[in-house]
Amino acid sequence: MTWDQVLADPCLQDLPYKIELNKQGRIEMSPASSRHGKFQGRIAQLLGAMKPDGYAMTECPVKTSENVKVPDVAWISYARDDAAAEPDKLYSDTAPEICVEIVSPSNAPDDLLHKGRLYLRAGAEEFWLCSELGDVRFFDARGPLEHSLLCPEFPAKIEFRR
Repeated sequence: MTWDQVLADPCLQDLPYKIELNKQGRIEMSPASSRHGKFQGRIAQLLGAMKPDGYAMTECPVKTSENVKVPDVAWISYARDDAAAEPDKLYSDTAPEICVEIVSPSNAPDDLLHKGRLYLRAGAEEFWLCSELGDVRFFDARGPLEHSLLCPEFPAKIEFRR
């Protein structure tokens, strides 16, 4: 199956979980909890506020060496977005600068770290992994980082105001 076919299939519209393609072109699905959505929204909100030279988005399809993967949150600079602008494109051939995955009960952390390496090989400058408790780990192509180099003020723990 191709990404174009996934997007065109009416049976796959409005599903309450994320769809990706594995390297054989088979659909993989990850159900998400409301907590996952809260982390997704908060990370996008913080990135948008801290990085005004671009924008944060959720569910951004990226072509990787193992087919299309969809980071939970991504941040892309206006410069990279303008350079890659193709209005009819269904996925990005170059990953946004920051790709973030949020661990869900259905995810194995090692699988998400593998996806992070795929994003980095596809052009991401950093990959972030947010645990189910809100702890954020940062990586670049060399490995783990103490903090994000692209957004040094980003917190290592996501918190919610009450």
